[in-house]
Amino acid sequence: MARRTERIPRPPTTHPGHRYRATRRTLGALALTAAAALLPVQASQASQAAPTAPAAARGGPCEGPVRPASQMAVEPCDTPARVIDKAAHIVPTKGQLAWQQREVTAFTHFGMNTFTNREWGSGAEDEKLFHPSRIDADQWMRAYKAAGAEQVMLTAKHHDGFVLYPSRYSPHTVEASPGSPDVVGAYVKAARKAGLKVGIYLSPSDGAELPHAWHAKWVEEIRRKQQEGKPLSLPERMALADGDQAPRGLGRFGNGSKVTERTIPTLVPGDDRAAAVRSGKLPTFHVQADDYDAYYLNQVYELFTRYGPLDELWLDGANPWTDSGITQKYNVAQWFKVIHQLSPDTVVFAGPQGARWVGNEKGVARETEWSVTPSTDDPWTVMAGGLPNDSTDPDIGSRAKLLAPTTKYLQWYPAEADVSLRPGWFHHPDEHPKTPAQLMDLYEKSVGRNASLLLNVPPAKDGRIAGDDLAALTAFGAAVHDTYGTDLKATGPGPYTFDRIGLAEDIRHGQRVERFAVQARSGGAWRTVAEGTTIGHRRILALPGAVTADAVRVRVLESRGPTRLQPVTLHRSRPPAG
Repeated sequence: MARRTERIPRPPTTHPGHRYRATRRTLGALALTAAAALLPVQASQASQAAPTAPAAARGGPCEGPVRPASQMAVEPCDTPARVIDKAAHIVPTKGQLAWQQREVTAFTHFGMNTFTNREWGSGAEDEKLFHPSRIDADQWMRAYKAAGAEQVMLTAKHHDGFVLYPSRYSPHTVEASPGSPDVVGAYVKAARKAGLKVGIYLSPSDGAELPHAWHAKWVEEIRRKQQEGKPLSLPERMALADGDQAPRGLGRFGNGSKVTERTIPTLVPGDDRAAAVRSGKLPTFHVQADDYDAYYLNQVYELFTRYGPLDELWLDGANPWTDSGITQKYNVAQWFKVIHQLSPDTVVFAGPQGARWVGNEKGVARETEWSVTPSTDDPWTVMAGGLPNDSTDPDIGSRAKLLAPTTKYLQWYPAEADVSLRPGWFHHPDEHPKTPAQLMDLYEKSVGRNASLLLNVPPAKDGRIAGDDLAALTAFGAAVHDTYGTDLKATGPGPYTFDRIGLAEDIRHGQRVERFAVQARSGGAWRTVAEGTTIGHRRILALPGAVTADAVRVRVLESRGPTRLQPVTLHRSRPPAG
């Protein structure tokens, strides 16, 4: 086989392999029925986005029909109506669609901090401090599946820079720890054995790679601040605690090295991949990178080629030492291109055609949560999709946001709501997990609001999920199944008594509903029992009390185009045990 060398062409701004035919339908054709269950469930459309003006079959960028795509540019000649029409035709990629159907992901924070009882490491910790007596990854997967997770994600490297697999590019890895356990390998193997999809978190920031001379001066400055009674940040406190030890890496983070052409993978002496690279069995990339970017891309390459396929790659823009005088300028555009070439269907958190942070670490999505969002920049060139304020704004995707003069692109960018089972992200013996009832509430406010729930469940020092954590997860998963595992309409003829209503759009055709009302019929009379704005992949409406009805209908009051609703489901809540 000829050697394969790629110069990383820029990915297209549309996703040509994932298009759906959008057809306009009459109000009558929008009615959804459930005759087999003897419960009519109807959807009517009271109003919709104004249609675009007729366009010539051939013309400029603002003429002709809008075709479905996962990302579109907003042209200067686009009218407001055409921008909204474009938003109505933004659809998920193949990877995004599969990702949104995996509604719960279990996050696993396990690493050096587990053994130092910290939340944030310094990067100067001795590798021998990481010494699990065992890694019972199969038990982790049983716990995650009990909670209803369909995907799991491991922190292969947190901000301290300690790497949970034997990387060729860092001395600060499990290979220097007692027993040399390949935690990533054990995790991936156990996940696949359990039938779970797999994600990896590789933190861009890296305390172990801070330049040694700079670090020594920084610690002295921290000591002066402490003597003067000034408050210290969390990274400063951790650095001070380990102040007599240098960072354990090679000093590549923010070291001012030149950007030059580098080859990924960068082969090391005795590299067992050399033959595969020469033959083209493994791909080669030529990139423009400084020392740290080359280091990071080499680790990305290791993870995808050693443990892939990966269903999600989780990264963030953390750059915690900027205020202290050192920073690393991440070349994220190049990262995204390499990742896309290695695995085009991988959903990259904070990346293009990926997923976005919901804006808090409470696991709670907005009441109005759009998967279609605007961007001020080309999403392939920036972290966090070009959204303002790191996705924390209360309004992400309204018409006002789409039509703002700063909007340059539209994109499918669904929300991921992260939260930890315990107060910390890593396991601490003095902390306790959330109750099953609290977890159920978070499920309804994340999954039930068009977001994916990313629930962190940290293993303890003994390499297992703690017993009280497992009990909470099991009761939570059972409650979700008992409440939402069955549609009451499938249990026999009505009337039905319910206090939860499930709605969904067929997001293969986009997200379009802007305002709706749900009405229930009892004794021949219709009354409104719930109202809302967005629906998206899934919307759960928790009613203030139980309702008994023989029919339910959904009225779409505002939308960005013809709507495609999935059948409505009815449920009766079952409080979790414990």
